[in-house]
Amino acid sequence: MVYVGPLTNFDLLRAWTADKCNALVREITFDNAEELTEEGLPFMILFHDPEDKQIVEDYNKIVAKELLTEKNSINFVTADGNKFSHPLHHLGKSLKDLPLIAIDSFRHMYLFPDIKDMTVPGRLKQFVADLHSGKLHREFHHGPDKVASNDKLMLGDQPPPHTDPPESTFRKLQPSRNRYTILRDEL
Repeated sequence: MVYVGPLTNFDLLRAWTADKCNALVREITFDNAEELTEEGLPFMILFHDPEDKQIVEDYNKIVAKELLTEKNSINFVTADGNKFSHPLHHLGKSLKDLPLIAIDSFRHMYLFPDIKDMTVPGRLKQFVADLHSGKLHREFHHGPDKVASNDKLMLGDQPPPHTDPPESTFRKLQPSRNRYTILRDEL
């Protein structure tokens, strides 16, 4: 793995090193959470039991196979459900509900409907696409999108239930705005 691009092109060199040095799926801990949140990308988080190594392996394989093109728009992370029980609580979940997947946009947390669907081709990619299109946010505030006019017959004339999405808990791990950083203009 040798860099063959021009050394005078900083952006290309930086992109190459980031691609080679950063794992596609990283483990989030309290030690690296600030660093990860500083990147400003939403998280797709696999909350898991630390003893369950297989689900982490499966998640890594699926992300590498189906979501590689999304690596510049979302951070794929795994989180020990025991250590990160507070975000689980905000999702209305507990340790007995592990494993589960959620996207944290630093505004809200969106729960992937069923962990078993993780292996269905295209499901996680669609979940990420729904985040980027605003569908997850819209459906949290206004209920599910209507699919067909027959839905009204099935639901009666009742309005969709109003939902309150859980707020992001990972945004609290972001660096202080008062902290000096080279990532934003300080002058």
